[in-house]
Amino acid sequence: MTGVCREVITLQLGHYSNFVGTHWWNLQDASLCYDPVSAPPEVQSDSVFREGQTPGGSVTYTPRLIAMDLKGSLRTLRQEGSLYDPGGASAAGSVTVHKHSPPEKNCFLEDLEKLDVSAGEPEPGSEPDPGLILVLIWFQKNYRLEGSVTVWSDFLRLHLHPRSVVIMHQFNHDGEAHRLETFGQGESALQGALLDELEDRLHFFVEECDYLQGFQVLCDLEDGFAGLGSKVTELLQDSYSGRGILTWGLAPTPARDRYHLLNAALGTVNMAAHSSLFCPLTLRGGLSGRPPPPPLFPLLSYNPALWYHSSAILALALDALTVPYRLRNNSAPMWQVADSLAVAGRKVVAAYGAVPFPMMPGGSLPDALSACAATLPWKPLSACPEAAGGRCYGQWSTLRGYEGQKLIRSSARRWMPRASCAAGRPLQAVSVPVLCRCGRRLCLNRLSSAAPPVSSVPILTSLQSGTALRPFLSELQRAAATFDVRRRAPSFLSQGPEMADYQEALEELRLLGRCYHDDSGGGTTSSEDDDD
Repeated sequence: MTGVCREVITLQLGHYSNFVGTHWWNLQDASLCYDPVSAPPEVQSDSVFREGQTPGGSVTYTPRLIAMDLKGSLRTLRQEGSLYDPGGASAAGSVTVHKHSPPEKNCFLEDLEKLDVSAGEPEPGSEPDPGLILVLIWFQKNYRLEGSVTVWSDFLRLHLHPRSVVIMHQFNHDGEAHRLETFGQGESALQGALLDELEDRLHFFVEECDYLQGFQVLCDLEDGFAGLGSKVTELLQDSYSGRGILTWGLAPTPARDRYHLLNAALGTVNMAAHSSLFCPLTLRGGLSGRPPPPPLFPLLSYNPALWYHSSAILALALDALTVPYRLRNNSAPMWQVADSLAVAGRKVVAAYGAVPFPMMPGGSLPDALSACAATLPWKPLSACPEAAGGRCYGQWSTLRGYEGQKLIRSSARRWMPRASCAAGRPLQAVSVPVLCRCGRRLCLNRLSSAAPPVSSVPILTSLQSGTALRPFLSELQRAAATFDVRRRAPSFLSQGPEMADYQEALEELRLLGRCYHDDSGGGTTSSEDDDD
């Protein structure tokens, strides 16, 4: 379908999901094209952004986003944002003023604030001071925010709409008291004023859409947000039937919550039931108590325990994974992506990615794939390694990162399938960066400070439904079933769910794993068959 923009509403539920979402939105902001002469980009930004207007009449372009988090998770970011700030309001009667020192901003946020001030309210036809923009780009090459980023707003590049951020004030982000730790806490939290507020914001974003195709939900999987996400996806399913609901379950490395196994098991089975498609996203080797080590990317150096790093990698992959339903032309709507993979009840899928994809200068895609020999070109991003000899029921693969170029020369496309395409300078080891605006490209800083920065990298991703998901789901169910919740975590059940509901959910998870049984005679171990 051409010429129609199918809108998508994004929900980010939980602190790690907001880490991934912030990197993802920074990438979208960095790819915006403001040149009226150049051809529009292939990805339709209007599908996830909305145009608005401030009280002063200025046009705004903000994410179509609802981000939920806990008290104390914003630091320097105001919940209502600053884009629509009326600049002060008058009040009758006496006014009591309480002053406190605001949190200190890091150098990245300080430079962004200077850029916003320099842009101000420009006259028609005027441009922001190019000198300050160059200064920002220069500083971008030298930012090292690993030691200063504590919350996701510390590296947020763009402005949010006043209706985007929702804070759950009854729970604390830091400290030991009033934590959102269990699945039951999250389920019971979505009621009363919080439910009304969420529904109000959903209606606000939905009513301004002309062709709403659905919702993409990023939800923390290891804490109480797993329960909240289950109720949110159930609400979306009941209120907006016929719309796509693609849910991404996020889990950081390493696990930080003592109930992470139980929350992940219940969250997976419930969010899968209420979504068109559910995909766990994590750099952990598994969701059980002792998972294998995180994947190693040959051309990437990162600290898997640092949220700022791991979330950047997942955001890069998510940018490519969501491309099919965000294309300007010939896009595949959410329902088509989901229906092609969620066959016979198989609503859980796995993500894989090559970050970056090792395509050398002068090489072609067939050459790069042939160089992988018997090994697969990607690494697991869902704690679900591909099983040798297993079946793949269906997949969506995306290669992203070749702006203005073709994989095969047009003149040689028919006769020379090995014709090369330009791939830029040779790829060397790169370190995970701040993902933000740097001109119009993603900027990855090399480990060597003397070398020029890598301005873009190719990313190859695959969203798959296959027999590899059976051992993943079976292991998750087995680990949760053998966990003596009454003895080791009695408080988990005291806040819900009931023991009978808990056991029923684990049985549903076991049956969900059986949907991925390989009937072809290969790819399934006898021990797994015995468990059934």
